[in-house]
Amino acid sequence: MTREEGFDRRIEPFRTELLAYCYRMLGSAHDAEDLVQDTYLRAWRAREQYDETRSSLRTWLYRIATNVCLTALQTRGGRPLPSGLVAAADPLGPFVRGEHAGWLQPLPDSLLDNADPSATVIDHSSLRLAFASALQHLSARQRGALILREVLSFSAAETAEILGTTVVSVNSSLQRARTRLKEVGVGLERVREPSTTEQRAWVERYMTAFARADIEGLKRLLTEDVIMEMPPMLNWFSGRGNYGLFMEWVFEAAGKDWVLQQVAANGGQPGFAAYQRVGGRYELHTLQIFTVTPEGISRNSVFQDPEIFAAFGLAARLDA
Repeated sequence: MTREEGFDRRIEPFRTELLAYCYRMLGSAHDAEDLVQDTYLRAWRAREQYDETRSSLRTWLYRIATNVCLTALQTRGGRPLPSGLVAAADPLGPFVRGEHAGWLQPLPDSLLDNADPSATVIDHSSLRLAFASALQHLSARQRGALILREVLSFSAAETAEILGTTVVSVNSSLQRARTRLKEVGVGLERVREPSTTEQRAWVERYMTAFARADIEGLKRLLTEDVIMEMPPMLNWFSGRGNYGLFMEWVFEAAGKDWVLQQVAANGGQPGFAAYQRVGGRYELHTLQIFTVTPEGISRNSVFQDPEIFAAFGLAARLDA
């Protein structure tokens, strides 16, 4: 084995956790994949400069990835979800397309499935859409400090090295980040949620009711304060009653003949792709990702972006 091949073998196990890190920083699966590629290219070019007596290989790679992410964030704004940007709307009101440059995207679980068993275990709870959305309210360096310290458990000294700053600066950024998250109603404690199997069961029941256009059946699976949002539309609303009104409109406007395909995103959040009957075939309409609590489905994030469809490998149409 050549020295170069040995270096490749040493850094490859970190690829999936770096992808998760770049996703948390940028809020885009597409951007995260590009930035991980850039990180590995830079690491390869700088391989002779790595000094294992000064830092671990993992810390060194995270410093490169962080620099790549911070550079990218200089020209890209945050990627919020509508519920974190504007007030709730009438569920039967006209759709309003947002002028925002980019929206938070879900992360296909297929991108996390190839993790090396020997690599650091990824904290899937920190990939949930709600947490990823909250991160978009932080500055780039606050985001970096919070993820490195609270999610990845780097020490203050290691985080300072990765961010190229001081421990004092890291602690200050972390404090501001914690305060900001509290302001947007998101804590750092683990969210209580059912097991993956239980979450999938909730959504399978939802899919059954959806296929039957059973409005009351859908509503029984929802929490009282359920939220539905539909980027890039600014429209979002909350409440079981509003949800039911909107779904009545959906079935009246788009018909009741659908094909649904299960998907998983953001470290185990269940969802499905909805294909609408159009003539003699079914055409891809939306991708829906659900947040499930012990009390029921508390959020449905509905996406209609070709880039997101491609990331999940979804066919544009199906034969009837």
